[in-house]
Amino acid sequence: MSTTETTQAKSWMKPDQVKRVRSVCLSETFPTYLQQRNYAMITVLADTGLRVSELVDLDVGDLHLDAERPHIYLPSHKQKGRPGDATVYLDDFGDVYSARDTLKQYLTGRWKEPENGALFPSRESDRATPRSVQRVVKRAAQAADVTPQVKSVATEDSEPSPEDVTPHTFRHSVAYRIIVEQGGRLEDVQRHLRHSSRETTDRIYSHLV
Repeated sequence: MSTTETTQAKSWMKPDQVKRVRSVCLSETFPTYLQQRNYAMITVLADTGLRVSELVDLDVGDLHLDAERPHIYLPSHKQKGRPGDATVYLDDFGDVYSARDTLKQYLTGRWKEPENGALFPSRESDRATPRSVQRVVKRAAQAADVTPQVKSVATEDSEPSPEDVTPHTFRHSVAYRIIVEQGGRLEDVQRHLRHSSRETTDRIYSHLV
C-alpha cells in the first residue's frame, strides 16, 4: 500500500490477527534470547495501545504488576504533549492478552538488565528505539502473514500487505477491539488511548462506529 504524503490510511488488526503476530515472536523467526522481549513488547502494545515512543521509554519501575489492578505508571514527560501523569491499566478489558503475566515472565528471565532501568533493551544499547520496535513488528507481521484492515482516505491506493503493520497499528487495533468487539463508545476509546480531546478520537475512529 502506498504511503506517500498524499496517501494516508488508517490500519488496524482484528484480535485473531494480533494473536498471530504475537505468537510468531516465540518462534524461530527471532533469536531465542529475544523472543520473550519481543513477545512482551507486542503484548503491551496490543493490550494498552501505548505509542511506540511511550513503550521504549518505559522503565521497570513504571510497572505495578502486583497492584489490585495491575498497571503502568506513565509520567507526563513520557507522553505525547505532556498531558499529565497517567495510569495505564493492564488487562483492563479482560485477560485478552495476559499482559501482566507476560511481563512477569519476561522480567524473570531477561537476558539483559540495563543499569538505566529500561524495560526493553536492544542488542545494541540499553534501551530499544522506536525504529528497533518497528523492525520487530514488521518482521513479526510478515512472518505471520497478517494483512491489516484498512480505511483508506487516498485517491490512489494499492492492496494492503503485512508491511503496513506498524506499532501504531496496535493502537488502532485497541480502538477496534473497544468499539467493534466489545461494544464500547468513542468516549471509552478517548479515555483508554489518552486523547486530550474528543475531537481527536472522533476524527481518527468515527468510521469504526
